[in-house]
Amino acid sequence: QVQLVESGGGLVQPGASLRVSCGVSGSIFSVTAMDWYRQVPGKERELVAQITNRATTDYADSVKGRFTISRDNAKNTVYLQMNSLKHEDTAVYYCHTVLWGVDYWGQGIQVTVSS
Repeated sequence: QVQLVESGGGLVQPGASLRVSCGVSGSIFSVTAMDWYRQVPGKERELVAQITNRATTDYADSVKGRFTISRDNAKNTVYLQMNSLKHEDTAVYYCHTVLWGVDYWGQGIQVTVSS
């Protein structure tokens, strides 16, 4: 059973930085791509950032230059470093992966950007 557990969310002011983490159970972490999504009420879940098992990254246009996704295979953890946060980054952030055609999601973690 694969489990994804996010941590590190919270309330920050505009312009601040925050890092969220996602711990992944199991020995499959190093061979799988990982994603971060986010969702606000009434809207579809949005892909924010992706990182392959070889650490190739991609980002949504709305976060390019501000967010950085990274992974530590020794710790089975993927990170999302968020800088220069804006009000519109407020959302529930979800960690995600696909293994053997099955989607796995974390429970989600709230990030609120407010003055």
